[in-house]
Amino acid sequence: MTDPQDIAARTDESPITGPMRVVEHGTTRYTLLGTAHVSAESADEVRRLIASGEFDAVAIELCPSRHQSLIEPDALAGQDLFEIFRQGKAGMVAASLALGAFQQRVAEQSGIEPGAEMRAALEETQRRNLPLLLIDRDVGVTLKRIYRNVPWWQRFGLFTGLLGSVMSRQEVSAADIERLKEGDILESTFNEFAEQSEALYTPLISERDHYMALRLDEDNPHGRFRNVLVVIGAGHLKGLAAHLESPTDDDPRQAREALEHTPPRGAWWRALPWAITALVLIGFVIGFSRNTDLGWELVLDWFLINGILSAAATLVALAHPLTVVATFFAAPLTSLNPTIGAGFVAAGVELFMRKPKVRDFSQLRHDVAAPKGWWRNRVSRTLLVFLFATLGSAAGTWIAGFRIAGKLFGA
Repeated sequence: MTDPQDIAARTDESPITGPMRVVEHGTTRYTLLGTAHVSAESADEVRRLIASGEFDAVAIELCPSRHQSLIEPDALAGQDLFEIFRQGKAGMVAASLALGAFQQRVAEQSGIEPGAEMRAALEETQRRNLPLLLIDRDVGVTLKRIYRNVPWWQRFGLFTGLLGSVMSRQEVSAADIERLKEGDILESTFNEFAEQSEALYTPLISERDHYMALRLDEDNPHGRFRNVLVVIGAGHLKGLAAHLESPTDDDPRQAREALEHTPPRGAWWRALPWAITALVLIGFVIGFSRNTDLGWELVLDWFLINGILSAAATLVALAHPLTVVATFFAAPLTSLNPTIGAGFVAAGVELFMRKPKVRDFSQLRHDVAAPKGWWRNRVSRTLLVFLFATLGSAAGTWIAGFRIAGKLFGA
């Protein structure tokens, strides 16, 4: 087979400058091209290699959902927002939009759209009717495994730092753009944490190296493709090559499914909401058993603290007045029912009162590139209503709980 570096020479083109490695795996030759996600040169090199006619398939570092968002940016318009909230996916959608906002800022500042090399691969494979293999793990699964893998006390700071950094209007630093040349948007955003945390590095980098090797095995049974171009971020080149050169899995499908599994919350975390509900109700019983006035005072504290904090949080999100009122009355009750949250109620009322229009979906990615746009666009504002009401209710639960305990057992 022809060395890819010879392709450019035969066509009087400059040699491929991106890091590249050729791996013989079974009967297939994988040419791993490490690309820079913010680089017009990388996109050009991808086009030249595919145009050479040397490859019978192309694999890229995208999952089906990211591939869909690349070819159909307005795909969210076809989804039921209420169903997104019901399935607990609001946080993931908000994080995805926030990452997209960061990508838009990078594009505006650098003049280069991040992921241009992936788009080039999509266009060239379609033009030449070549099989396209999507080998990366779903971004939602990766985010969930990151969340489950890091210690609980780091989670809040990690994700508020993520959302804060991507929603900021400050100029993207040169260091951030340089990191994008080694990894994708997700890796660049978490890079500062990943370098210092094995718990974060494992699901973000090393697991995905392993996952992509497994997908290549699955998508190329019995060496169906003989010469495959694999377009990946330069940061994955070494790890993926190692897995292809020294495979250790007897059953690639089983190993891949294990890496797609989202670890369940620990028994303690599953039991905690029910334990809080039980303690609050016991507190009410103790209060009424001591004194009827004390009992009603505890109930009033619970109602007001939960209701006011949750309603105030929706006000910050500029929710509809009826949403604010509904949240005020719903939060004290939902806080005693772990099967439904105040955020779900708030988002449902907001959707009913302010149903997003076609324009909101079409302008969504542009609007969220600026902090004010999150409040202006009805889709993103509903996400904020959900998230803020949830946080307000959580804060209200703990504050009211401690207040009740103080009145019952304080000096």
